[in-house]
Amino acid sequence: METSGAAGADRRRVEERQPTGWTVFAGVLLFIVGSLDALWGLAGILNNEIVFVGGQGVIIADVTTWGWIHLILGSLVASTGLGLFAGAEWARMAAIFFVAINAVAQIVWFPAAPLWAFLMIILDVTIIYQLTARWEE
Repeated sequence: METSGAAGADRRRVEERQPTGWTVFAGVLLFIVGSLDALWGLAGILNNEIVFVGGQGVIIADVTTWGWIHLILGSLVASTGLGLFAGAEWARMAAIFFVAINAVAQIVWFPAAPLWAFLMIILDVTIIYQLTARWEE
């Protein structure tokens, strides 16, 4: 009898760790947004003239500085997306935190690339919605 009780407890632990479809969706979006953000940051570091679409620079500091910020932030966001795939408990709260920071950080890109900044903010809000409104405990 004890073996079936232990097997049932193990089964519940495995079921708790498996991400839902919405969590996987948010994880995929996190990985995509983080990767795009890191690539955008790398472009800003290597050749800051290629990220200008609107013809002006960023709002605060310079493109190279924001390139480094977005490279680091994008790497953190993508890593958090991988954590969601693994079903890590910390990943959901970390994802909400990093994506909220990413959405605010996109505002500095409006003069340089307004469509890019707007698209990234929309994707960030979608991720936050999927991780908060679909919270299943």
